[in-house]
Amino acid sequence: MSSSFKEIQIQHQKHYSNSTSFPFPSVLSPSPFSSSTLSFFTDSIIAQKPFLDSLLLKTGAILFRGFDVNTAKDFNDVVEAFGFEELPYVGGAAPRTNVVGRVFTANESPPDQKIPFHHEMAQVPEFPSKLFFFCEVEPGSGGETPIVLSHVVYERMKERHPDFVEKLEEHGLIYTRVLGEEDDPSSPIGRGWKSTFLTNDKSVAVQRAAKLGMMLEWLEDGVKTIMGPIPAIKYDKSRNRKIWFNSMVAAYTGWKDARNDPIKAVKFGDGEPLPSDIIHDCLEILEEESLAIPWQKGDVLLIDNWAVLHARRSFNPPRRILASLCK
Repeated sequence: MSSSFKEIQIQHQKHYSNSTSFPFPSVLSPSPFSSSTLSFFTDSIIAQKPFLDSLLLKTGAILFRGFDVNTAKDFNDVVEAFGFEELPYVGGAAPRTNVVGRVFTANESPPDQKIPFHHEMAQVPEFPSKLFFFCEVEPGSGGETPIVLSHVVYERMKERHPDFVEKLEEHGLIYTRVLGEEDDPSSPIGRGWKSTFLTNDKSVAVQRAAKLGMMLEWLEDGVKTIMGPIPAIKYDKSRNRKIWFNSMVAAYTGWKDARNDPIKAVKFGDGEPLPSDIIHDCLEILEEESLAIPWQKGDVLLIDNWAVLHARRSFNPPRRILASLCK
């Protein structure tokens, strides 16, 4: 263990053991004889990067707790210290606002709405490999960001629904979403086409969509996006295992607003509808295997998007969680 960080145990962690045993997530706080200041934290990240990389590879998620990270700018400094390349937020569904540097608000949909489990931007080919979340304002109540190991979900689904998983592996998924012109903050998928494609020009939007492998069908008051077929199961080469890398449950149960019917949002890559009983079974598995650690002010959560799906529970305000996406 590095001298700057102390690995601690907290309530809500899960403990896995296969060839090696590990807690999920790993929780690091300042070691007893070190400092908790922001500059010490960022210096320690730079100095201990190989240790942190290997820990993330092993556990899939690291929660940093007890460091002096107070503002969006502090959080930006932490993200910068890791040295991961920034991923521009093109093609994602969530309404977000740029706060400072490479820091954005997390999904700004209303507090009474849950956000279902998903890998970040699994419905587009260019997705982040790492995600950071930062708790600037602790929730009044609720508002956790539950996490779950993707390969565990894949293994349980394969065991319970082998034919369904085989069809998913063979055909992949097609995602369909209708976007308005401007952002709709009342919807968890309310990002308008102008901010989705970072342009006001329809022809530029078409080009950027095509780069993502996405087709656009213009409507009177917006646009229908069709993405796919794209894989629903991926192979994580760094860990040699298959992962449940899709937004199937999120789309089928959560892509609902004035423009979108979630049941039409996702189907097999051959155009066949998905069986709702199996989707709801998958949702149960996600809930069973997940854990949710209540946010504390100053928490920074680093997630490997190749290993872990995340969600958001409903909450009573206030709550301000900031995010940063990395290539």
